[in-house]
Amino acid sequence: MLKQGLLLSCLLILSGCAQVPESKYDERDPLQSVNRPIYDFNMDVLDTYVLRPAAVGYITVTPQPVRRSIVHFTDNITAPVNIINAGLQGKPSSAGINFARFLVNSTVGVFGIFDVASSLGLEVNDEDFGQTLGVWGVGDGAYLMLPAMGPSTARNLTGDVVDNVVLPEIALTTPQTILVFALKAVEARASLMAQEGLLNDSLDPYLFIKDIYFQRQLYELYDGNPPIKEEPDDFDEDFLESL
Repeated sequence: MLKQGLLLSCLLILSGCAQVPESKYDERDPLQSVNRPIYDFNMDVLDTYVLRPAAVGYITVTPQPVRRSIVHFTDNITAPVNIINAGLQGKPSSAGINFARFLVNSTVGVFGIFDVASSLGLEVNDEDFGQTLGVWGVGDGAYLMLPAMGPSTARNLTGDVVDNVVLPEIALTTPQTILVFALKAVEARASLMAQEGLLNDSLDPYLFIKDIYFQRQLYELYDGNPPIKEEPDDFDEDFLESL
């Protein structure tokens, strides 16, 4: 999804050129022996020969204002999915804002080509069924590297099936769903072009992507305010008082 690519871009920038050390067994990733070959296939074959060239061509022939309008259009056409998930998560305010955005941008914004709603203070609230399951208490499950799709988890794969197959039957037609998926995939890849060096400079790109992915999932699940883990107190208070 486009939001995933854009947020991943931000997290890559925040992470800088940090190197990812060789890891031991990761309980989040019990299928690593399968995931790594799929990751290599995605990067060495699909991205190298299909997605990246498509993104480069897209950037070359598409002016920035047109790209921005495409982003607005695809965001608007999937707004009903955000509305439904916000309702399922018990977020009436988010559901109301997304509904108002959809109404304004579909009319005044000419089917979402122009993001008039943001200028009125109605900022987008991205919600998906993977987040909905998380709010309901469902754990991440195993980390998955999917062919052509990239990183996911058992929970988010289930969420993607609902968001892209079940709910679009309510909100979108099949041709619309395919068009939106293609546009978002190319735009998401194009948005990451400037951060390719960070991935290439990491000691283990597979681990780097996995760590960034879980950071993003936590960020989205808590609407940008993930809980801060308190560091253990290594000081003996009685010892300090005796000084």
